[in-house]
Amino acid sequence: MKRWSLFLHTVRYLKLWQLFYQIYYRIRKPHLIPLQKPVLRGAGVSWSFPAFLEPATDDGVTFEFLGQVAHFNGNWNDASFPKLWLYNLHYQDDLSAKGAELHPDLCEHLVDSWIVGNPLLKGNGWEPYCLSLRLVNWVKYFSRLKPEQVKPEWLRSLVSQANALEQQLEFHILGNHLFANAKAMVFVGAFLGGEQGAHWLRKGLKLLDVQLQEQFLDDGAHFELSPMYHATLLWDLADLLALRAASGIPELDQRAEPLASHFAKGLEWLRAMIHPDGQIALFNDATLGVAPTLSDLQLYGKQLGITSPPEAVPRKLQSRRLRSSGYATIDWSEGHRLLADVARVGPDYQPGHAHADTLSFELSLFSQRVLVNSGISQYGDDPERHRQRSTSAHNTVEVDGENSSEVWAGFRVARRAKPFDVDLQESEGQTLLRASHDGYKRLPGKVVHHRRWLATDETLQIQDELHGQFQQAVAHLHFHPEVIVEPKGESRFNIQLSDGRAVMLEVFGGDARLASSSWHPYFGVSMSNQKLLLVLTGSKLNTRITWSSV
Repeated sequence: MKRWSLFLHTVRYLKLWQLFYQIYYRIRKPHLIPLQKPVLRGAGVSWSFPAFLEPATDDGVTFEFLGQVAHFNGNWNDASFPKLWLYNLHYQDDLSAKGAELHPDLCEHLVDSWIVGNPLLKGNGWEPYCLSLRLVNWVKYFSRLKPEQVKPEWLRSLVSQANALEQQLEFHILGNHLFANAKAMVFVGAFLGGEQGAHWLRKGLKLLDVQLQEQFLDDGAHFELSPMYHATLLWDLADLLALRAASGIPELDQRAEPLASHFAKGLEWLRAMIHPDGQIALFNDATLGVAPTLSDLQLYGKQLGITSPPEAVPRKLQSRRLRSSGYATIDWSEGHRLLADVARVGPDYQPGHAHADTLSFELSLFSQRVLVNSGISQYGDDPERHRQRSTSAHNTVEVDGENSSEVWAGFRVARRAKPFDVDLQESEGQTLLRASHDGYKRLPGKVVHHRRWLATDETLQIQDELHGQFQQAVAHLHFHPEVIVEPKGESRFNIQLSDGRAVMLEVFGGDARLASSSWHPYFGVSMSNQKLLLVLTGSKLNTRITWSSV
């Protein structure tokens, strides 16, 4: 019964279009289409733009993906490997990784071996997301070659893959997947000529026009609200602008202004969502080492003629509310930053990368991460994936052992927490951020969680209040692995940062105890860390963090 409840509360948010395509793609599988002779576009494309990914292989035999190094035996669908590892193998990112142009023999081998090892429409490599990423990588690689160096069998495979993608455009998933489909169609259409290339270019641009408006919010954020996917989509925008510069295609020229505008606004949103160490905060599905960094994107933007304004040094206290996406930040001048999630879980019809992290936050002090969300180390549908998406894996309050939003399976959300009464106020010497959410109103006690962050020069107070009936409520605080937490009495804890600085944490209205946990800053990585469990003794909890800049 619970599974059916989760299913029904998930499906009710979907668009009818998604439901239609869920059924349609189960009935109608991609089929072979008579192959037209590929024709290269007369103007051609010459690719010479930056890369951010490190190579995964230097010999085409040993690959490292997601923290796992393995010897590739030629079986592109080897079930002994995790599916996401195989997907990364099929993306063929090495064709456009850093220094790829210096290894032409390896690139040639990768393309040849993929064609030999992947018969038409069979295996993981023919799934639409894999097709999308690989098609872009192939076009970038082919565009670095002279036309006579591009083998006829490569072009035939390129056309077959584009045909397969067109039959599987991910209207059942939407979100970043459909954007990747559109980008791939545009790249193939810009590379190939004739009616075939023109058709894919038109189709890709039509999709792109709609998704660009749908997926980017007014404050610059990508609507799935993952800093990692946001950075990935910004790279996609930059790639499309680079394709326009390399090809000179009029249809791309016409879209230069909106692409550049979304890219510039997206850079500013990303700048707000990073820690002083220059890396993203880990809200929702987010981890390091997958997407480009802010500096990677700024470098790409500079090459495209899009410059970012210089980083302003914050005054004593400075705050910002990202209204459309629902995040807020508070900065101090000494390299301290609070990043708070006062957002919805994401678009109603596609919350697949959401976590139950409403009213969670991350904190850096003296440019060092102190309080962190769990991050992610894997995808799939298993207990560890569920734990990493849970409320207890984030710096927020868990009520009666339940998640604030009903995250389930690998990428599903049923009933969702909705924030309300969000407000950010600045006054002389202090900043107050407050918000509430109704995620626990589905429980018998109808609990509503109210949280306030009160920042002064050398203090941060987190004030939690629960309205409603509950058996137990626990506030979780997860510390960076380099932070050492030691008790100094029943409700006082000394927090030692990696540089030896000391920070004091005090708890009022709760019983506090230390526990072991884990942090996942990269796929395939699990690092031991400490966490505090603050069990509320009443309906109110006050946690005070103090430090000295001396």
